[in-house]
Amino acid sequence: MDTTTYTSAYIEDAIRILQGLDRSAIDRMVRILANVRETGGRLFILGVGGGAGNAGHAVNDFRKIVGIESYAPTDNVSELTARINDEGWDSSFRNWLEGSRIGPQDAVLVFSVGGGNAEKKVSINIVEALKLAKGVGARILGVVGRDGGFTAQVGDAVVIVPTVDAATVTPHTEAFQAVVWHLVVSHPDLKRNEMAWEAKR
Repeated sequence: MDTTTYTSAYIEDAIRILQGLDRSAIDRMVRILANVRETGGRLFILGVGGGAGNAGHAVNDFRKIVGIESYAPTDNVSELTARINDEGWDSSFRNWLEGSRIGPQDAVLVFSVGGGNAEKKVSINIVEALKLAKGVGARILGVVGRDGGFTAQVGDAVVIVPTVDAATVTPHTEAFQAVVWHLVVSHPDLKRNEMAWEAKR
């Protein structure tokens, strides 16, 4: 394989994805999060694998830069593994949200490649968590890939990262999750605190 060709193709695909992002969905996400903050709600961020890593990073940004009380179940490995051990993986996020007393003033943000699919038995933990969130009237947000799965079906503002190459769906989706949430936390309608390097300019 010509690695130079691969590098160029990957970057060109990333440009196409960036140009294809649904800007109206991002703007809806910003408006919903502004309302969550104004009404004293909280943001719960769900992800597995790379999405879990993104969730932990995003929790920091939403708390520090935006001033929204934010949490991710994957940031507490002791509680998460206890729930998985005692209650099972499929219900782990749902039961965590229930224990957090999620309500209509809150929002859930999903970082997932597929968005959850009960029929295919993929990311059932996300599907079950969103059913609970929807049932209590919490807002559902997401940055997901492929067709968006269950997250896109029930979400209030969901950005679907366009698929331009089936061989790179996962790396592009997880990379653009970071692009979207960094856009959101730096948006003038949400940003409350300056970031260090920008403050030094």
